[in-house]
Amino acid sequence: MKLYKLSFALFLGACTLTSCGDKLDLVNPNQQTTGTFGNTADDLEESVIAAYNHIRMEGTYARVGYNIDVCRGDEVWNSSQVWYLPFDDLNEPITDEIGQWSWRDWYYTINVCNFITSKTGDDNSVLSDKLKRIKGQAQFIRGLAYYNLVNYYQTLPLITSYEDYSSLDKLYGTNNTYDEVLDQVEKDFSEAMTLLPSRDEGGEWAKGRATCGAAAGYYARTLMQRHKFSEALAVLKDIINKKYGTYKLMANYGDNFREGPAYENNDESLFEIQYLDYGSQGVDDEWTPVNTSPNATQGHAIESNFCPGNYGGWADLSASPWLYNLFKEERTKEGKLDPRLYWTIGTWETDWEGFENGNVCYTKEMSPTEPVVTNNINGGLPIAKWTNMRTNVVSTVVTGLHCGINLRMMRYSDVLLRAAECENEVNGPTQQAIDWINEVRRRANLNDLSLSDFSGNADKLFEQIANVERPKEFGCEYGRGNDLIRWGFFYSADRLAQLKEHGTFRKTLTDPKTAVSYSEVNGDDVKSSYDSWLPGHEFLPIYQGTLNANPNLKGNSANDGTDNSADFAARGWKVRPVVNLK
Repeated sequence: MKLYKLSFALFLGACTLTSCGDKLDLVNPNQQTTGTFGNTADDLEESVIAAYNHIRMEGTYARVGYNIDVCRGDEVWNSSQVWYLPFDDLNEPITDEIGQWSWRDWYYTINVCNFITSKTGDDNSVLSDKLKRIKGQAQFIRGLAYYNLVNYYQTLPLITSYEDYSSLDKLYGTNNTYDEVLDQVEKDFSEAMTLLPSRDEGGEWAKGRATCGAAAGYYARTLMQRHKFSEALAVLKDIINKKYGTYKLMANYGDNFREGPAYENNDESLFEIQYLDYGSQGVDDEWTPVNTSPNATQGHAIESNFCPGNYGGWADLSASPWLYNLFKEERTKEGKLDPRLYWTIGTWETDWEGFENGNVCYTKEMSPTEPVVTNNINGGLPIAKWTNMRTNVVSTVVTGLHCGINLRMMRYSDVLLRAAECENEVNGPTQQAIDWINEVRRRANLNDLSLSDFSGNADKLFEQIANVERPKEFGCEYGRGNDLIRWGFFYSADRLAQLKEHGTFRKTLTDPKTAVSYSEVNGDDVKSSYDSWLPGHEFLPIYQGTLNANPNLKGNSANDGTDNSADFAARGWKVRPVVNLK
């Protein structure tokens, strides 16, 4: 009996010790580290979701990160004369912290992507299908981050190894060149093309996620940024030929700018930023990646920037008179206005009676004699894109991160017009280039262009693409600023004069539609966004606080006032001359 009791006691003791040992080995799920997290596909799936979350923040695409490029272009001017004025005037000071927000938020995103790639390794052949998708998404998002960073800041540290974060010497790296960063962007996008499924193969999984089609589209964009037109053309043709999934233009242009499952992630969309629809959001604005509210709004503030002051908006950005009057120059086959104007600029027009939701501004009927202006003091033509101005969803705007319309970052129409541009660069005007352009024009019910219209003149067809087709299709969307840089419009006297003409606007509350000429600029009521541009400032300067924190980092051309035109020419790139299309 004593032996039995002793054995039983030892058994209980062993169980107790074993139990204690197990408890000591448990991992607190609320206190994970890089040593305990990320070792399973489920862990890395959570990291991918975190990366997607970061691209919908203040400095990425939720507000400032998106709008900097919008107002850097010639289609938009800063009507508030406050927040975005230095970005619009291309004279952002090195001491303005707002100019650093995109830097901050994109590097947060890169950090997450580097963690994922550190866990998935270099040998893709040993990865499961799930891990291939995870790594492909991480590489796409990292490529997207560096694509945005390099086109804003020109030269910057290139960090692709998660191990670099363990050492200040590595973390505080020196500037990499524009080409070195874009080399990595090309590598990330091209590898993502091989790892990700198409939207057809991905099915429900692909809705809202990066696919091989999204990676291919951005790969072509990156190639074109460095005038690799032949390579880009091959990729764009593959997209058109459905190698990376099936894409087509939506029959209704406006379906690209509405919220809801019937319109978002549609047949035309290669990639878009996901936001929760109106009425399904929380109440807490999360402006930066460090905010972790469980009740986040998960919307964007682009609408707040665009919305007229009388309807609750911040009234920061307005469409340029040049863009409005460009739409007015060409009528449809029935003699009506281009329907894209309706969804781009919020003006009252006779042609809108009975069209879509009619002459409405946030559910209210507009007046032909009392135009709705963006800003109650400085006037301006209100931008309708990425707002509910034409949708009848809301009557006024709650400012902040509340708009639920997904931002379509790349549409199939961009593939077609880029293919036409590359074809023109490689082979001059061809019927194929004209056909791709006409596919986009037909949706707007415009007359076809004819190859004979261009008489073998590649400069003339380029002018048609750059200053007619693209502005009317993508007016007031992200990307125009990047285009002006890759086209070299800042490095040619006639192109700079053209930009000044396009960027001229009049501060008026009564007659914002009237065309205005650069000859009328008086520095007060009439001005041009590009008058204050100085060489090098087509890029944003690197924030002085960032330079102070990293002694190894140097300023870029905007910090130093370096003229980039010589480098542009030395690469063999040419600025196409201005051609009068009339």
